[in-house]
Amino acid sequence: MVAPESSRLWRRLMTLAEIGAILGGGVDRQALTEGEASGWRLVIGWGSEAGLHPATDAAGNLFLVLPGRDRAAAPVLLGSHLDTQPTGGRFDGAAGVLAALDAVTDLAASGRVPERDCVVVAWMNEEGSRFAPGMMGSEAFCGVRDLAAIRAVRDADGITVGDALDRFLAGFPDLPRRPLAAPVAAYLELHIEQGPMLEAAGCPVGIVTGIQGKKTVSVCLSGAEGHAGTLAMPERRDAVAAFARCAVALHAAIGGLDPAIKFTIGRVQVTPNAPSVIAREVRFSIDLRHPDNAVLDAAGARIAPLCAAEAAPCTVAVTPLVTAPSNAFDPVLRERIGRAAADLGFRAMPLLSAAGHDARHLAGLCPSAMIFVPCRAGISHAPAEWAEPADLAAGTAVLARLLHDLAFATALPLAGPPG
Repeated sequence: MVAPESSRLWRRLMTLAEIGAILGGGVDRQALTEGEASGWRLVIGWGSEAGLHPATDAAGNLFLVLPGRDRAAAPVLLGSHLDTQPTGGRFDGAAGVLAALDAVTDLAASGRVPERDCVVVAWMNEEGSRFAPGMMGSEAFCGVRDLAAIRAVRDADGITVGDALDRFLAGFPDLPRRPLAAPVAAYLELHIEQGPMLEAAGCPVGIVTGIQGKKTVSVCLSGAEGHAGTLAMPERRDAVAAFARCAVALHAAIGGLDPAIKFTIGRVQVTPNAPSVIAREVRFSIDLRHPDNAVLDAAGARIAPLCAAEAAPCTVAVTPLVTAPSNAFDPVLRERIGRAAADLGFRAMPLLSAAGHDARHLAGLCPSAMIFVPCRAGISHAPAEWAEPADLAAGTAVLARLLHDLAFATALPLAGPPG
């Protein structure tokens, strides 16, 4: 038996991590950059070795297709994403894509033709680090967000998604285009937990019950520039001072609203950001999460009034960006993950995902499920992110078993998307 640390999956993970490698073992491979293009070329090459056919779509998602007996049947999709945070790790997203590739490669090598296409997918801009908010590729694919609106988003350098996407896809002129919002029979995604529960329980496989809800909001505080040495304090319209008041009030009122709430101010941009100039503008982002949609909505409704109360004498504009309610994954697929883990001799436990994933959007389109594997100390979005080879092998084995069942079933007895 091949040791997990010398397996094909592990070797490929470490090779992919060399693209965009940064100090400390991390990775900077952001969406629609040359780094991600290099990642595409590498993964496409591995897929081609297994006989998989590459394709893309208008949203810049990558597909590797193992053709099935009935090409008209809705396919099984499995995968994750290849982009990272600017100081990301080697496993977030990449493990899901390469685990999916590993499972489909083994299926292809078996010589049996599945009933339906089995498709590895790498979604565009899951992370939202270069272009915010994230999960753009899965949103466009599932019809959650209009592609024209996605293409209009700009990065910090003023480059639009549309321009970056057109340049990116120009590097892959021979890839066929697949339609957006095509029917899907089922979607599976393996991912590191990005939390400490599996490691603490000594459990190699997590059966993800759902994903907690999330709201992202942009706040702009507008004041007036002034000389730091001459303008009297009562006469100032200092946007930084207004931000400080807003941040304290928001953390106190919302961050302490409920033990399960997650409130984060993750990005702050000051203009003109000069040492001796009173700031005329501060833009900041809010990331708000909770598993109960009612609590999430109530917390989100407090943001604008709190900012308005604390901003004076500055003015404030609050712009909601994303509202993603909590969702549950397909109960039949969840049961099958547990059964597959037991058959393979792996412990498995149910848990809620505290982080967002592309599977959130797929769950509204088709029966969907996620498999988690432990990550050391729950660390993610950082160079210290780490998953053990044996845990990745266990999660991939469960994924492959479930894929096999879905690929050869003439009918899929799944609960289907909610609603």
